[in-house]
Amino acid sequence: MSEHAPPEFGESERPGPDAGSEAEAQVESDAETPAVETGAGAVVAALERAGAETLFGVQGGAIMPVYDALYDSDLRHVTMAHEQGAAHAADAFGIVSGTPGVCLATSGPGATNLATGIADADMDSDPMVALTGQVPTEFVGNDAFQETDTTGLTAPITKTNYFAQSPDSVGDTVGEAFALAREGRPGPTLVDLPKDVTQAETTAGPGEPATPETHAPQIDADEEAVADAARTLERAEKPLILAGGGVVKGEASGELRTFAREYGVPVATSMPAVGCFPEDDDLAMEMIGMHGTGYANMAVTHCDVLLAVGTRFDDRLTGGVETFAPEAEVVHADIDPAEISKNVHADVALVGDAATVLDQLDAEVAHEPDCQEWREQCRQWKDEYAMDYRTPDDEPLKPQFVVEAFDEATDDDAIVTTGVGQHQMWAVQYWTFREPRTWVSSHGLGTMGYGLPAAIGAKVAAPDREVVTFEGDGSFLMTIQELAVAVRENLDITVAVLNNEYVGMVRQWQDAFYDGRHSASEYSWCPEFETVAAALAHDGPSVVDFRIDPQANVYPMVPSGGANGEFALSEDQL
Repeated sequence: MSEHAPPEFGESERPGPDAGSEAEAQVESDAETPAVETGAGAVVAALERAGAETLFGVQGGAIMPVYDALYDSDLRHVTMAHEQGAAHAADAFGIVSGTPGVCLATSGPGATNLATGIADADMDSDPMVALTGQVPTEFVGNDAFQETDTTGLTAPITKTNYFAQSPDSVGDTVGEAFALAREGRPGPTLVDLPKDVTQAETTAGPGEPATPETHAPQIDADEEAVADAARTLERAEKPLILAGGGVVKGEASGELRTFAREYGVPVATSMPAVGCFPEDDDLAMEMIGMHGTGYANMAVTHCDVLLAVGTRFDDRLTGGVETFAPEAEVVHADIDPAEISKNVHADVALVGDAATVLDQLDAEVAHEPDCQEWREQCRQWKDEYAMDYRTPDDEPLKPQFVVEAFDEATDDDAIVTTGVGQHQMWAVQYWTFREPRTWVSSHGLGTMGYGLPAAIGAKVAAPDREVVTFEGDGSFLMTIQELAVAVRENLDITVAVLNNEYVGMVRQWQDAFYDGRHSASEYSWCPEFETVAAALAHDGPSVVDFRIDPQANVYPMVPSGGANGEFALSEDQL
């Protein structure tokens, strides 16, 4: 999306009958707008006016004017070791705080290094604003030093992006980007800032952050569809709620808990939704999907009505779509109409805000479904497929034990971040999550190295809460340089490295599907992480290198494209 330039300064319309009151309102508005002198100053003022508090970034030539303007700002800036780390930290800040995280980078390699983190936020619908420097406008398209087509590069991985064209309007553009990142279905936005635009003089400060008039997400679901969904739920004998990440993003966890408990409906979650429903509740079936619990996968396979709220039904959740919830009428609620029937056909479509739709349903449902026998069946499955593991004395340390020990030692509102791999799955399986926004991970993109910079962003967002990150040795190595940032900022985070000297999930798949041929998956060459940890022996971040059983695998497991109800509990069942 290109920036829409406002009328030039000095232009005005003929005063109307209410010109006096409009003029007074303008004076009041101008009083609230921070004074600016340059385009870069307008960028910073826009962030301040939008309510941003912390920025994560890396300095460089084309973004330098913005950093110069930050010198006199009260905004906190956390200098990261690498731009990818800046994007992940901003992403995690947005997940924990619910308000867009902001990351900055210079042009060229700075912008391309942000791309992985932007794509990660896009896949997971996380609110984030990226600001990138760009070569001066007259050089754009000439292959200038450190030039890249940042808006072209990021168009597929942002909710929208902008190429700033004028110092007079760049503040409003940044404000709009901030508003769009958080409104409706959240996601990352990006503003590309040519150096001549940020260096140019202007006195045009930003207005109140606002989305375009064309951005009008539907909040209330259609009343007839709500009534249809209510009747479907009332006659259900085996109902199941599937909560997706939209429940967390839409601040609908309270409404979900109220609805499920009032009508006695078991609840399963997608991985991004973990924590929105307490996993120690009798109705909790926990996580569904490839490495979900056996009982959640049994429940979705045998339910007769599936109320899915805020989920996009990705392939790691559904397995083979043709075998997903084969007996169920599907009621799908989502704020994004593009997700309805995209992957799984919806028998009843509820387009709207998650919290609002759940309130609408609660008001419409006349009685609890007759599903006592179903609840008992779900309890039996929880006993039959309990998440347990063997701990023989003659075998190495089990990663599941490490996760449970940390869970036991921390508060209920502790925040867990992870990288991606086996350690991610052990963390989500064996930690008992009770609150939303306490599970911070890379879901759709599956980005190794996410855990440590995410822990930095999470701790900055919630400085009074405990933050634990679980990393694998391979994943940790990808962003280990961010330890220096955690030390400099004196962030009290704990990094638990589940070290099996493999890229563990790859090794598990190689054993199961490639005859045990460990091509490029053995990581015995990694550095000694305890040496790194020793350098951090003070109040602040700590690293614990757990040498775990190198043969430990993640189960249950639904083979890619398989049926959820046919999960494997061991390799010989694959």
